[in-house]
Amino acid sequence: MTPKAAVELVPARTKDQLRFITCGSVDDGKSTLIGRLLHDSKIIYEDQLTALAHDSARHGTNGNDVDFALLVDGLEAEREQGITIDVAHRFFTTPRRSFMVLDTPGHEQYTRNMATGASNAQLAIILVDARKGVLVQTKRHSFICSLLGIRNIVLAVNKIDLIKYKKEIFDRIVEDYIAFSASLRFTSIVPIPISARYGDNVASRSGNFEWYDGPCVLDYLESIDIQSNAVIQPFRFPVQWVNRPNLDFRGYAGSVVTGSISAGDEVVVATSGQTTRIKRIVTHDGDLVRAEAGDAITISLEDEIDIGRGALLARPTERPQVSGQFAAHLIWMDEAPLVAGRNYILRIGTQTVAASVTAIKHRIDVNTREHLVAKTLGLNEIGFCHISTALPMAFDPYEINRETGSFIVIDRYTNRTIGAGMIAYPLRRPTNIAWHPLSVSRNERAALKNQKACIIWFTGLSGSGKSTIANIVDQKLFTMAYHTMLLDGDNVRHGLSADLGFSEPDRAENIRRVGEVAKLMVDSGLIVICSFVSPYIAQRDMVRNLVAKEEFLEIFVDTSIDECARRDPKGLYSKARSGEIKNVTGIDAPYEIPLRPEIHLRTTGQTPEQLAEAVVEVLIARAIVDNY
Repeated sequence: MTPKAAVELVPARTKDQLRFITCGSVDDGKSTLIGRLLHDSKIIYEDQLTALAHDSARHGTNGNDVDFALLVDGLEAEREQGITIDVAHRFFTTPRRSFMVLDTPGHEQYTRNMATGASNAQLAIILVDARKGVLVQTKRHSFICSLLGIRNIVLAVNKIDLIKYKKEIFDRIVEDYIAFSASLRFTSIVPIPISARYGDNVASRSGNFEWYDGPCVLDYLESIDIQSNAVIQPFRFPVQWVNRPNLDFRGYAGSVVTGSISAGDEVVVATSGQTTRIKRIVTHDGDLVRAEAGDAITISLEDEIDIGRGALLARPTERPQVSGQFAAHLIWMDEAPLVAGRNYILRIGTQTVAASVTAIKHRIDVNTREHLVAKTLGLNEIGFCHISTALPMAFDPYEINRETGSFIVIDRYTNRTIGAGMIAYPLRRPTNIAWHPLSVSRNERAALKNQKACIIWFTGLSGSGKSTIANIVDQKLFTMAYHTMLLDGDNVRHGLSADLGFSEPDRAENIRRVGEVAKLMVDSGLIVICSFVSPYIAQRDMVRNLVAKEEFLEIFVDTSIDECARRDPKGLYSKARSGEIKNVTGIDAPYEIPLRPEIHLRTTGQTPEQLAEAVVEVLIARAIVDNY
């Protein structure tokens, strides 16, 4: 099988590759432009053209003409609706250059897909419908391109045939776009009038433009000089896995993401600061003297030092930042909103760590680029946040190194990617703030009280009986001469959290404050009994992670919503169902059932006294308190 027209195809690996993205508002012609580029580059086979003609008759939107968008829109839903949903990757080559093109969706609800494509691109083709001009989604996509480090823009004013090739309309659109993008950090903006449907100025110059003497799209893509600076950047090698085929060899496998390294060069493990030298650079085809960006290698070191998956190797003279706190732009990609204080999984390269957003400094209006006050981020929203990780991470600011400055946010329970971020800078603690060493430890304080300090955390719906059971447990331990403190959800709302409401962000902040107070009490040697609805797993886990594993007991007071509503001691459920109050857990706010509680109390058929006795028995079995 041969392409429709004979053309000299140079193997892609012998030429540099340009990665570019097409974006813009819906129906601006992104998929059609790519389909036309593929067709006019003479790389479409006869059977593909036959299938395209058949699909155009079935799904096409161009009447009897071939619909080139169908070359890219592969999903059945895309063809039926005439839109792009997923990010489509296509590869093609010409005698001058090879290309990877990413066609991204124009609908606002698929902005996250567009951002994914832009993160891998060196250039963006922003399409604008000549009839409509610069739209909101045009601005949104342009802003995201700028945020993700794309500096070269082709402004393709499409469907120029539908405005009869009028120069004044083209000039006005270009003027509007340049005025809008003046504050964006683009190095070059090249406006080109095109008709993707008919091929005007796509792969060759069109005779329909007496007033235009610039390049066609393909000529520009072939000639633009986008030098990859990956090789000249500082050396960065994220360890993918430890290669130990036998007792005589230990190597660290991965890919060089930037820079270069040679055998004998000194390297440092970024987070630990341990230094050593490269002994060998091993590949499937034999040892290398030198490796550079893009090479997949295994590194053998002169010294036996502690290195595992996620470690980042660098030159001692070109170290990355290492911090457990940093500021970053964050694109949120999940239906459930981002909430400060929740625990997520964060992945930078091969490094994976528990993390939380400690503050949302502002949300960015992508249309005006105005900074807005926000407590949460919704789907497709962009914010500037402070992030804290459980362990120090090695990274570079995104503007310096896109490979080591970007990260994804993962839901720790579903393992779905729910956010993507670009690190701006590390957050340094003030130099005058440090941990002050204490002469008396928490264990010594607890031993003086003849007990083990811990947090006993009761969780359940309002009306489940958790406060009643917690109070009886407190009384029993007091009678046994143990030192306890009971923190109840209603009581802390009168003081510690008097300024908070019941929205999800306020609930998260309430539990954060209570957790910190409970930790201080554990440090003083107390048994801290906490009774809070605490509806979210992440909030409860946040408190769990403040203390040692054996110092936290989660008690799920399991009572059905119907039984809680029947009791309704505070009148919450009746008011919620009448619409008088909002954000009542179990009615119009969710309750996430504990997955593996230390104690599961099923209240049906049991009295509060019996349930409290069961809790005390567990405390005795765990040697937190002695038998009585």
